[in-house]
Amino acid sequence: MFDLNRLRALRAVATHGSMTGAAAALGYTPSAISQQIAKLERETGSELLDRQGGKVELTPAGWLLAEATDEVVAVLERTRSRLEEQRDRPTGRLMLAAFPTACRGFAAAALADLVRRHRTLDCQLVEADPNRAISLVVRGEADLAVVHDWHNTPLTLPASLSVTELGEDIADVALPEGHPLAERDVLTPYDLRKERWIGQGSGAMCHEWLLRSFSDLGTEPDIPYQIEEYESQISLLAAGLGVTMLPRLGRGTLPPTVRVVPMQPAPSRRLSAIWRSQADRRPAIHATLAALRGHWPGANSGQPARESA
Repeated sequence: MFDLNRLRALRAVATHGSMTGAAAALGYTPSAISQQIAKLERETGSELLDRQGGKVELTPAGWLLAEATDEVVAVLERTRSRLEEQRDRPTGRLMLAAFPTACRGFAAAALADLVRRHRTLDCQLVEADPNRAISLVVRGEADLAVVHDWHNTPLTLPASLSVTELGEDIADVALPEGHPLAERDVLTPYDLRKERWIGQGSGAMCHEWLLRSFSDLGTEPDIPYQIEEYESQISLLAAGLGVTMLPRLGRGTLPPTVRVVPMQPAPSRRLSAIWRSQADRRPAIHATLAALRGHWPGANSGQPARESA
């Protein structure tokens, strides 16, 4: 019988292409991943990794075992769901992945609610951008994730996932005090076409959204300050280094040197919860979805949630 944690380590190397990437995904050190796979090689009597030239690639035997791991995890997932369903209460581990503003905007309160209501549920949280969160859920490293996509930058979800919409988050233009546009009642992309932007870096969904927002004007926004976290963006903004777009979720109190102006058309991002469809019957999934919906800031707006599989 193979050790499941060792199988997961091998699958993570296959997914991320390196010991370092696998270690980051699983929360281990690269040395620990290497040790797990070395033990798995002894158990199987097969060489699972080709470590030539400083690169790590799976051997044919390694790929065979990695693919079998997906099947094993799927069977265990379905079994866990049925066992939990028999108990008729949320139990076991529930790993939630969520991006930063969702964490502070409502996910933390939702998890605190779960902990109070369900003592047998081991709630955990990992901060992850939407693309990474999708991968975590697909691989079984997270049970459920809160993700977002912008109105002009939709997410593509694997067919193996189910999704329910939580709500919509509007974003506004934020400018330094004294900026020529700071006293406007509303702004358009045309008004902002020559501005220097503070935004997230290439590869982030918000970066792609900003590029697309100006594509109809035949121009590309100037983004000299590429900052991941909104708190750091606000610091640069308050220093007068540029303008940015701030979602309302988890925004908090802004410095007095920052002005916020609505944009037309209003940019918005859709927040959704995703999970593996094979875990649909888990009471823990349903309890977590209920908590997320209950603590969503627009929960009392009457906005209906939409689900699909």
